[in-house]
Amino acid sequence: MAIVIKKNQRWRVLALHAVLIAFIALTLLPMLMILSISLRPGNFAGGSLIPTQISFEHWRLALGLPVQDADGQWLEPAFPVLRWIGNSIKVAFLSASLILLLSVTSAYAFARLRFAGRDRLLSSLLLLQMFPSVLALVAIYAIFDRIGEVVPWLGLNSHWSLALAYTGGVAQYIWLIKGYYDSVPRDLEEAASVDGASRWQAFIHVLLPLAQPILVVVFVLSFLGGMIEYPVASVLLHDQDQLTLAIGSRLFLFNQRYLWGDFAATAILAGLPLTALFMLTQRWLVSGLTSGGVKG
Repeated sequence: MAIVIKKNQRWRVLALHAVLIAFIALTLLPMLMILSISLRPGNFAGGSLIPTQISFEHWRLALGLPVQDADGQWLEPAFPVLRWIGNSIKVAFLSASLILLLSVTSAYAFARLRFAGRDRLLSSLLLLQMFPSVLALVAIYAIFDRIGEVVPWLGLNSHWSLALAYTGGVAQYIWLIKGYYDSVPRDLEEAASVDGASRWQAFIHVLLPLAQPILVVVFVLSFLGGMIEYPVASVLLHDQDQLTLAIGSRLFLFNQRYLWGDFAATAILAGLPLTALFMLTQRWLVSGLTSGGVKG
């Protein structure tokens, strides 16, 4: 049977589609502008959205390949972009893994165990997150400067120290995972205990599989935070080869010369790992595996 839409409702549907198309176009416009700048010859931010001449010189430089200039001379890339992207992925993966490990176990203790000072500790964790990490830059520098005197690989100008500094923001993820644990019925773990499972086995084989969506969310958010973080990385990292992309990108913008084309190509190239991560984790980000776990 055909569905008949009234005339006034038809106009509403058309207006809604027009609004959605305009919203999508507005969302994609900055991305298209960056792509256009990366394909223009020269380092100019202004110009038409559709380049009159296509050039891949900025992409070659971003990929570490030499470029021939107008005089026929070969120009080597000024900055190790791929190394910066690799450093960012390394630090983001280390910090995200540490945050996930600590927050998963800590959140379980706060959600399932009862001990003295539990509520005060939770309140303290929430209170600490009210202060941004920028306020502690001097303390972070001093701490890792002293640590580096004893453990050099965990001192200044080290990716391990930067990942450890990022792990300090674990409190917000503890709260996030704890809220998800609270929504999982305890009956499932009690049933596993009746079958002979220990608390640790119930946690590993029952609770964690049900909590996969929130675990993926925490990993993705912490990974993204590690990729784009600037203040702490600018304090701890100094050598050009050790820089992350967020710190190294500022070198494209000199006081006398702005390399907008190189910057645009680098920005798109750096977005590819994040896009791949979101595509791989999409089905966990949008699913809820705890629904229907207990009949009632």
